[in-house]
Amino acid sequence: MFRGRSKHTLDEKGRLAIPARFKETLKIKGQNCLVVTNYLQCLWAFSQDDWRMIEEKAASLSLMDNAVNTYRRYFISGAQECSLKQGRITIPPDLREIAGLKKDIVLVGELKLFEIWDREKWEEEFLRAKDSFPEASQSLSELGI
Repeated sequence: MFRGRSKHTLDEKGRLAIPARFKETLKIKGQNCLVVTNYLQCLWAFSQDDWRMIEEKAASLSLMDNAVNTYRRYFISGAQECSLKQGRITIPPDLREIAGLKKDIVLVGELKLFEIWDREKWEEEFLRAKDSFPEASQSLSELGI
């Protein structure tokens, strides 16, 4: 699983060093590639196996549902394979632009995926999440978490 937060730097070619603990997760899964896609204000990165499960579910959804089509057009169509080379991936320019990634980046482990944030946007999101946590934790405790 992908866990923890770490600060990184994106170089001018869009290359991003992947932390050793995330590389170890990929190694255990026997993968040397990530599937990266756009999500709201950040990017989501999945192992190929976890992404394949998302694609299979998306492929089974109705073609006539507008919400499903919006999901496919934005989230599914944004997916790009990013090979791990020398411990780094290259994030394609269009995904960097959509997420507003500049130089300073934060990687956020979220178990089956990790998020790639511009550091300034992450700091704002983290404060929002911190403020919302008491209410969210109450709702989650009702679900047994």
